Amino acid sequence: MKQFWKIVLGSFVGVWIAMMLFSVLSFFMSFAFIGAMSLFGSKSTASITDNTVLKLDLNCVVEERTSETDFNLASMLFGIDAPTTGLNDILHAIEVAKNDDRITGIYIECNGIYAGTAALYEIRNALVDFKAESGKFIYAYGDNIAQSDYYLASVADSIFVNTIGAIDLHGMGTSVTYQKDLLDKLGIEMQVVRVGSFKSAVEPYILNEMSEANKLQYKTFTSQIWGTIVDGIAASRNISTDRINEMADSLSALQETQYIIDNHLADAACYKHEFDDRLRLTVNGDTDTEVNFVTPYDLTGEAVPEGGSDKIAVVYAVGEILDVDAGQGIYSAGLAKTILDIADDDDVKGMVLRVNSPGGSAYGSEQIWNAIEQVKAAGKPVAVSMGDYAASGGYYISCGADRIFAEPTTLTGSIGVFGMIPCCKELLEDKLGLHENVVKTNLNTDFPSASKPMTPAQAAAMQRSVNHTYELFTSRCATGRGMEVDSIKAIAEGRVWDGISALKLGLVDQHGNLNDAIEWVASKVGTTDYSISYMPEEEDMFTKYLSKYTSMKVEEKLKAELGPLYKPYKEMKLIFSRSHILCLAPEVTIE
Repeated sequence: MKQFWKIVLGSFVGVWIAMMLFSVLSFFMSFAFIGAMSLFGSKSTASITDNTVLKLDLNCVVEERTSETDFNLASMLFGIDAPTTGLNDILHAIEVAKNDDRITGIYIECNGIYAGTAALYEIRNALVDFKAESGKFIYAYGDNIAQSDYYLASVADSIFVNTIGAIDLHGMGTSVTYQKDLLDKLGIEMQVVRVGSFKSAVEPYILNEMSEANKLQYKTFTSQIWGTIVDGIAASRNISTDRINEMADSLSALQETQYIIDNHLADAACYKHEFDDRLRLTVNGDTDTEVNFVTPYDLTGEAVPEGGSDKIAVVYAVGEILDVDAGQGIYSAGLAKTILDIADDDDVKGMVLRVNSPGGSAYGSEQIWNAIEQVKAAGKPVAVSMGDYAASGGYYISCGADRIFAEPTTLTGSIGVFGMIPCCKELLEDKLGLHENVVKTNLNTDFPSASKPMTPAQAAAMQRSVNHTYELFTSRCATGRGMEVDSIKAIAEGRVWDGISALKLGLVDQHGNLNDAIEWVASKVGTTDYSISYMPEEEDMFTKYLSKYTSMKVEEKLKAELGPLYKPYKEMKLIFSRSHILCLAPEVTIE
């Protein structure tokens, strides 16, 4: 969902924000770039020896893929000390640890993981498989173990908590801040057109409390996902689901440590150094010899098969779907080109689209959908693997696939459309004393405008546009899923569904992960000897840094003329253009 202040204030303070952000970004990027060169140039990897232990430090932000070329500016600005780790690397490391006899077990260090529910579910399943297939140990330790950490740690053979530590179980919920009263005080009216009674992205701007429809969908999918989490913990720890919910209601994080042990949430309480001794004794037979740890980063190059000449393309679609190349999210034109190239590549026999997106531009979603149709028309099977969410536009780009895989905890659906334009007339005229005068040749020359309300004709035109997009969206879904349009509309209306419900409703075909989707495509192609090509390919650090600012073919002359001012110009232009588009364009979005 687009942030309110981006929408309301974009055109008024865009240039000022651009200048300030440029100053901040330049400062941080200069040091980050220099630091990155030093970091990536000198970082060494641990070696695997006998009695090695894979250490999963949960102090991380889990994203789809690890990228050494990125740095987390938000972490730097707001003090979140959590490095980014790719889900792909974590899963790969667990698989390597399962099959490498030199690795004797896994140690989960519970330090606070930032991950979506589908990512957690996939990591946990990999840990369950590790235990079942390898017979190796898993230990977990934490001082104060958060709920997400505990969901993973509950797989462990033994869970250790600090002598005065705690385990937090509290359930699942959501909190939405409603802003209509604030907007009224500011003199801003959010003019909304939408299709779908469950399409709740606009509610905070036009209501002061959650609608009944929104309460229903939140209650349904949070209960379903929480049930999956509780079932997993209950099975691993041999505790009834009722008892787990009782503990979640009892503020377990504030209970004494003995309460945790008595209720079998953990196996023992000890200080960190005492746990370290136990781990050394388990691994090496004494408490003096240090344990040789490896991390997922250390194992990225281990046990990667060469594969055959047949290729299966895995294409990542991560983030908000955008019509402009903002350097983040899904740039629709770029992703569509990547997919079209796959359609024309004779070496690529099939494709998996990995989707982790809450939606975005309707226009961009249609372009990606069409590109996927070209891959299918070329006789190549297409599967979709859904991550934490593939909702709205994320579902639009998924619905045409031959087969859709999702996790039970994936959020998907949200088949609905909205458009929103702020009217700041009262703020500008009555509160700020600004009065706009327009000379125009036609009735709608200045549409859309943040300084005046839409006319009835303009509002009707916006509604027609949104209705048309909804009809197109639902028809794409119906065709892709082999269902009647009316059947799709019955489960659409902008409603978000969890992966379990989505499977029952026919929105997805199978519960499974990325590897399941790849294997399905391989089976459809009729090959077991294949290699995987991950796209878009990661650029090296220097290319990625420079490509954010330059396009030599198009702007070579401009760069020569501006000299040292070229980079500031590009940065300011990008930020101003983005904020201007968000504020003024009558954007139809399917978030």
